[in-house]
Amino acid sequence: MDKPILIKNIPYSEPHVLVDLVDYKKGRVVSRTFSQNEGLSTHAAPGDAMVQVLDGEVMLTIGGKEVVAKAGEVVVMPADVPHSVNATKPFKMLLTVVKKPKDI
Repeated sequence: MDKPILIKNIPYSEPHVLVDLVDYKKGRVVSRTFSQNEGLSTHAAPGDAMVQVLDGEVMLTIGGKEVVAKAGEVVVMPADVPHSVNATKPFKMLLTVVKKPKDI
């Protein structure tokens, strides 16, 4: 039986420069998803979501509050709170979502 793939779109067992894994394309949102959930529309995540800005600058709207984050900064968006992501400059981010345990 084959093992399930838990992290996808990145080769295993070798180092990578995270910021180089996605290229900019003018006028487009470009993403490389490493796990299950895909999509960038306004929504409320089922768990706390941490945006780590790798390059550039982004405007996050979290529950109606606007927050600007730049390269090297992180912002945590709480679970179940609607949020959106808008580039103020070309940017790259790593988004990590930590879901609530099923028994909470």
